[in-house]
Amino acid sequence: MVDGLARARECYARRAWRDAYDGFLGERDELGADDLERLAASAYLVGSNRESDEAWARAHRRHLEEDDVVGAVRCTFWLGFRLVNAAEWPEANAWIARTERLVAAASGGALARGRLDYLTGLRAAFEGDLAAAAADLERSAAIATRHADSELAALARLALGRVRIFLGDITAGIRLLDDAMLDIGSEPISPIAVGDSYCTAIDACHDLVDVRRGQAWTDGLARWCEEQPDLVPFLGLCQVHRAEFLQLKGAWVEAMAQAGLAQARLTQPFRQLAYGAALYQQGELHRLLGEFDRAEACYRDASAAGRDPQPGLALLRLRQGRVGDAVQAIDRAVSEARDPVSRSPLFAAYVEIMLSADRVIDAEKVASELTVVAASLGSPLLGAVARRAVGWVRLAEKDTRGALADLRRASDGFRDIEAPYEVACTALLIGTARAALGDAEGAEFEFEAARATFERLGARPDLARLPARAAAGLTAREVQVLRLVAQGATNRAIGSALGLSERTIDRHVSNIFTKLGVSSRAAATALAYRSNLI
Repeated sequence: MVDGLARARECYARRAWRDAYDGFLGERDELGADDLERLAASAYLVGSNRESDEAWARAHRRHLEEDDVVGAVRCTFWLGFRLVNAAEWPEANAWIARTERLVAAASGGALARGRLDYLTGLRAAFEGDLAAAAADLERSAAIATRHADSELAALARLALGRVRIFLGDITAGIRLLDDAMLDIGSEPISPIAVGDSYCTAIDACHDLVDVRRGQAWTDGLARWCEEQPDLVPFLGLCQVHRAEFLQLKGAWVEAMAQAGLAQARLTQPFRQLAYGAALYQQGELHRLLGEFDRAEACYRDASAAGRDPQPGLALLRLRQGRVGDAVQAIDRAVSEARDPVSRSPLFAAYVEIMLSADRVIDAEKVASELTVVAASLGSPLLGAVARRAVGWVRLAEKDTRGALADLRRASDGFRDIEAPYEVACTALLIGTARAALGDAEGAEFEFEAARATFERLGARPDLARLPARAAAGLTAREVQVLRLVAQGATNRAIGSALGLSERTIDRHVSNIFTKLGVSSRAAATALAYRSNLI
C-alpha cells in the first residue's frame, strides 16, 4: 500500500495525471484527506468528474472528522468551483450553502470567507447580476491578497476583470487580467487554477477582440498543456483558440487541423461545453473555402451543441445568394445581443449583408456603432474592421474618396496584425473605389494582390467576387474600354464615361482589335464573352 501511494504521489508531483489518478484510485479505501484531495484533482484533470466530485466530498468529510474546517472549506470550494462553471445549479447551490454554514460558524478563518465570496460572486456573474458579482469578487480578491493566497487572488481578479469588462469598464478589466496572469506565470498555483485562469483570460480576449494578448496567452496555455498530455479539461479549448488565431494569420490548413483535433478532444471522455465552438470554427473554415455543404453541417451541429451559428451561417446564406435569409438571420442575432461585447462580433457581417440587400441606412447605423465599440474596447483588429465597415458604407453612398481613405487605414490596421485574408478583402474594396475614380491601373493592382492571397488560401467564394482578370495582353484600361464596347457604347460615349478624349478611346479600341486579332466591334465583343474577359 505504501509503495502504491508513494508512486501515486510521485506521479502527481510530476503531473502525470492519468498514472496519479489510477494509483490513488487503486488505494481509495486507504486514503487520508490530503491524498483524497490529490485523487479529486487528478480525476478532474483526466476528465473523470464524477470520481472527482466524490473524492472532494470524501476529503471534505475526512477534514471535518479531524476538526480541520479550513481543509473542509477548501474541498467545498473546489466542488462548488467545478459545479458553478458547469452550470450544475442544484449541486452547486448545495455546496455553496454548506460553505456558508461553515463560514457562519466562524471557524474557518478569513480565507474561508474569501473562498465563499468567490463562489457567490462567480454564481452571480453566471446569473447576470454583475453588480453583486463585482462586490463579492472584489471582497474575495482583497481577502486573498491580505492573506497572501496568490491562487485565490488570481482567480478572483480574473473573474472580476471579466465582470468589469461586461460592466463597460474595459480599462479596469484588462488591468485586472494582466495583474492576475502575472501570478499564473510566477506563483505556485494548482493546475486546476492555472488551466481555468488561462481559459478565463483567453475568453476575455475573445470578447474584446484582443489579438495580441489572446495569442500570447493561447501560446502559453498550449505550452503548459503540451507538458501534461493527460489533460482533458483545457487542451480542447486551447486548440479551438489556436485554430481561431491560425485562421486570422492565414494558416487555414493548420487551423482546420487544430479545429478537428479540438472536436475530437472535446468529446472524450464526455462532451464538453466548448464542443460547439470547435464545430463552429470548422464551419467558418469550410465556408471560406467554398465547401458550403460541409459548412452548413458544422453550423447545424454547433447549434445543436449550444453554440449560436451566427454570424457564420448568415454569411454562408449570403454567399449562397440567399440574401433574404441572410438578412433575417443577422437581424435576429444582432437584436438578441444586448451588450457591446456580444454585439461586436456580429457587426461586420451585418454591414456586409445589409449593403448586399441595399439597406444602406441600416448598414451605416451599425457601422457607426461598431466604430464606438471598437474605440471603447481598444482593439486594433476591431478598429480595422470598423474602419473597413465605414469605408464600405461610404462606397455604397458614392463618397468614393472618403471611402478610399477609410479603406486604406483599415488595410494598414490589418497588415499590422498580420491578417492576410482581411487585407485581401479590403484590397477588393479599395480596387472597387479606385476603379470608380477612373484609376483602372491602380484598381487592377489591388485586385491582383487580393487574387494572389485568395488563391494561396483557397478562398474560392472570394475569387468569384473579383473582376475578370485582363487577358490576351490587354491592359486594365483596355478591359474597361472593351466592357463598354460590348455594351454598345460609341467611342465618344466611352470617352465621356471614362473622362478621356475620343482620340484616346480610338487608340485603345485599335489596340484591342490588334491584341485580340479581330477587325470589328462585334467580333471583339464575341471573343471577349467566349474568353470570359468581361
